[in-house]
Amino acid sequence: MMTRKHTINLTQNAGGTHFINNRRQKVPATVVWSGIRPPALLVTNGRKLVNPVNGLSVNIRGPPPPPPLPPPPLPPVVGMSCAPFGIHKNSLNTASNQCCTCCYCCCDSEKGSGASSGQAGNNHHHNHTSKQPTRSKTWRRRSRSKEKIGQQYSVDVRRLIPQNNESGGGTTKPKFIPVTTLEDTQAIRCAEFHPQGHLYAVGSNSKVLRICAYPPRGKLTEEHTAKPPNVLYKRMKHHRGSIYCCGWSPDGNLLATGSNDKTVKLIRFEDMNREDFTHTQEVELTMHDGTIRDVCFIEDLSNKASLLVSGGAGDCKIYVTDCMTATPFQALAGHSAPVLSLYNWGGVMFCSGSQDKSIRVWDLRTRGCVNLISPLTSATSSTTKSPVGSVCVDPTGRLLVSGHEDSAIVLYDIRGNRQIQTFKPHAADVRSVRFSPKAYYLLSAGYDQRLMLTDLQGDLSLNLNSVPVASHEDKIISGRWHPTDFSFLSTSADKTVKLWSLPSQ
Repeated sequence: MMTRKHTINLTQNAGGTHFINNRRQKVPATVVWSGIRPPALLVTNGRKLVNPVNGLSVNIRGPPPPPPLPPPPLPPVVGMSCAPFGIHKNSLNTASNQCCTCCYCCCDSEKGSGASSGQAGNNHHHNHTSKQPTRSKTWRRRSRSKEKIGQQYSVDVRRLIPQNNESGGGTTKPKFIPVTTLEDTQAIRCAEFHPQGHLYAVGSNSKVLRICAYPPRGKLTEEHTAKPPNVLYKRMKHHRGSIYCCGWSPDGNLLATGSNDKTVKLIRFEDMNREDFTHTQEVELTMHDGTIRDVCFIEDLSNKASLLVSGGAGDCKIYVTDCMTATPFQALAGHSAPVLSLYNWGGVMFCSGSQDKSIRVWDLRTRGCVNLISPLTSATSSTTKSPVGSVCVDPTGRLLVSGHEDSAIVLYDIRGNRQIQTFKPHAADVRSVRFSPKAYYLLSAGYDQRLMLTDLQGDLSLNLNSVPVASHEDKIISGRWHPTDFSFLSTSADKTVKLWSLPSQ
């Protein structure tokens, strides 16, 4: 079980009112920040501080003691449902300004103001002033039936997923339509959208790297015939071996690729808004001694650069590289088998899934593993485990999802350090799991040649509804959501990468 240290995370500028260990407190302005986003107060006493990123040490003066903690909010009651992602300003719990503790939620400001907003908050939140008996803590997520697609319209995607009182849930015809199809001479292993969403990179076993244009959103009908995408950049023999993975830096100027030639390549692009763009710099990293299976980026604000995290086979170590100097400066050991998946959800933390049937959560501030998770992949056994093929974490950093080789998908509460449930929507290895743009749905890809969409709204400890939404003629290796649109890419051993989207309404 993970041991939580007494740390202070500040999500605003120094000084003012912040949350300390999930409690609102006053914090003085004399603080020291880490160099990685989100800003984190490393220490607040009079000790010497060593920044784990650049190694610089400074002496700081301890701030005065914080004021007394406010009393905790009243517990929720039976018979009321939770509001979507946090409490409105006009809700019944205005005095405490805290989220409900009975559900999975995070405060946001999406809801409108005024009488209608206040009424919605009162109707959907627990009446904290009532003295009815409390209920046990359950995992709930906000319920919302629409995800925005582009700038012009939205569609009701819940029509794709049958509810519990509907029959034939596993036989629903996929509603997503292939918009473009790119063909290659060998299996295509990876595809990743640019952070701005106007491009996507594709790597294949044929060693070819392509960057394609995301097509403009027009009227899409069910009779649409998939066409080849507009390839803006193509490089033959980008690696000496197959391209296993790729990833974009947060600013979109760097593209990293990993291969079974045991190298990671970093290429820099200056202006990707031009149709004739090309890379301006290229670096090859050779610190690995096995196939690189996955890469991800972490933004480093201390020097306005990015950190590259890469892992794979060989020594099974995870390497952290400073992209500005192209120098690896950390080698994280812990896994005993190849690292198959990496994921960063913002800030200095990331997670890794491995063939050794474990998931590790890493914190660059401590230069080590802060949580070891061994998911159980059978609902009827307390010992059954399986290699982890893919991991992802929702934007709040609380819900972790893992896909396994025995076709299981596991939901895990990171903060509570407990497994929520295991379900099996696939009939073979699950090789990719990803949240939709606003984390209402989960997209999973498996070796059973199907992509499944799972509804994550409501109580996550209950049975979840899943439906097939796309398919290939061979094993599906990965599925990736567009950053903003409700569309996704899928790569397969059938030598194609397809872009899928819903028809226009």
